[in-house]
Amino acid sequence: MKKLLIASNNRGKLVEILALLGDLGLELITPADLGLTIDVLEDGQTYAENAAKKAQAFLEASGLPTLADDSGLEVDALGGRPGLHSNRFGPQPSTEASRRRYLLEMLQDKPRPWTARFRALIAIAVPGRPMQFTEGVCEGEIIPEERGQGGFGYDPLFYLPALGKTMAELSLEEKNRLSHRARALMQARPILQALFEDWGES
Repeated sequence: MKKLLIASNNRGKLVEILALLGDLGLELITPADLGLTIDVLEDGQTYAENAAKKAQAFLEASGLPTLADDSGLEVDALGGRPGLHSNRFGPQPSTEASRRRYLLEMLQDKPRPWTARFRALIAIAVPGRPMQFTEGVCEGEIIPEERGQGGFGYDPLFYLPALGKTMAELSLEEKNRLSHRARALMQARPILQALFEDWGES
């Protein structure tokens, strides 16, 4: 079976990605499976740059075709922040809970609704081939209280008005139909299928 390395150590991301790509007929490998502990400095100016850096680093370390993502929360009232710095938002060192608290502190004097979006960029790196990218966006708003036990990161504060739920109140199946990462991965599926067919013949 052809192998695809998922370049993430984030358990929540891995669960979502494995669920969305598990039926492609590929053996999905994680860095932990290979004993890889690469820490990529995410200092790019765009999500695509950061995703590409991760994909390239793990491709070079493993020799395997690699999928990496970079994602962030963009809040309009904060000029698009935290954006690229979503995992490093507020005083450091931080936790997911402390970043959510800091976000609400920054928004407390801003008029509602606090419209926002999650954005995800997927980078696919295959030996000897140009890197390819897909993007997914999910629109919503930030609410002032956490709701739900699922998901991770900012999910308990990210409200989807059409569903009346936060991202953390969705089942994995619901989230994998409409999240930013799900939308980027659905675009990535045909790219992966074509790349692996071509790569297997080359």
